[in-house]
Amino acid sequence: MNVTSYMDYTSPDIQFTYDLNQNTVFKKDPSNFINELSIKQLNTLDNLSLLDIYLSKTNIIEPHYHQNAAELIYCICGSMVVSILNPFTKELLHFPICPGQVANVPQGWWHYEVTTQDNTHVLAIFNAPVPDTINGSDLLRLTPANILAHTYCLDESKVKNTLSPIKETTVIGPPLGCCEQGYSYPNVSHQAQQGYGSQPYVSQNYPAQGYYSQGYTQQYLQQPSVQQPLYSQYPGIRE
Repeated sequence: MNVTSYMDYTSPDIQFTYDLNQNTVFKKDPSNFINELSIKQLNTLDNLSLLDIYLSKTNIIEPHYHQNAAELIYCICGSMVVSILNPFTKELLHFPICPGQVANVPQGWWHYEVTTQDNTHVLAIFNAPVPDTINGSDLLRLTPANILAHTYCLDESKVKNTLSPIKETTVIGPPLGCCEQGYSYPNVSHQAQQGYGSQPYVSQNYPAQGYYSQGYTQQYLQQPSVQQPLYSQYPGIRE
């Protein structure tokens, strides 16, 4: 819902600046945290808010959606893959972004972001005074296991066992102390790499067992130096 500001610009309480470092809304560790700016912090904002996000490689902004806003993700440094589920085509699309590039997520669309380089810094900008978020971890942990089991014809005991480690909202995954094995990145073919910045990467194009591939980790996500941007590894993708 759009909100129109009727701010009294003669008020002594009027605010035009704010230090985002004073409003860290989630911190996993010193390298993975999120600062937030909304009308709650800066009262002259109208239909605008943002998240200032810092991430290290292999960290994920968990699957979620924003019911009240579209989201524009702008990469300042590092790199990530923004994955979006198109609710109309049922396609899962993957958009790698590096410095100076953006990915747009329409309002209410399910999405997540996988960091592919250390020291990644992005801004998530919303067309709402305060961004509302529904996180996948909350949907999973707060929906009764018997409901999930009955709805999808699953073994209730296995559902409970699988979801039992999710005790709170994840936000940045995997949680500290997680002992997961075998994680790698979404597979993106060489052809998709050449179309970087213009073509979506649709999961149905890849075999189910190959969605997370070692080849992608070794080739596409090899960490570049500061002097060598991610896109420079693949000539022609920005020309």
